[in-house]
Amino acid sequence: MEEQVKAALENVRPSLQADGGDVEFVSVDNEGTVSVKLTGACGHCPMSQMTLKMGIENYLKKEIPQVKAVVGV
Repeated sequence: MEEQVKAALENVRPSLQADGGDVEFVSVDNEGTVSVKLTGACGHCPMSQMTLKMGIENYLKKEIPQVKAVVGV
């Protein structure tokens, strides 16, 4: 599943980079929780939690049904 998540994050990355940010894959556990790190402008943006949950998490859940949650580290 790790490779699937990394590939899906590549699809999300251009949108974040357009706003001066980025996302880094950290890990995925056996329960389907993906850990990522928002960097650049996204790392300190007040809307970062919305980006994480409504954007990245929703996309990953749609693309990879085994993903249950996405958390920022």
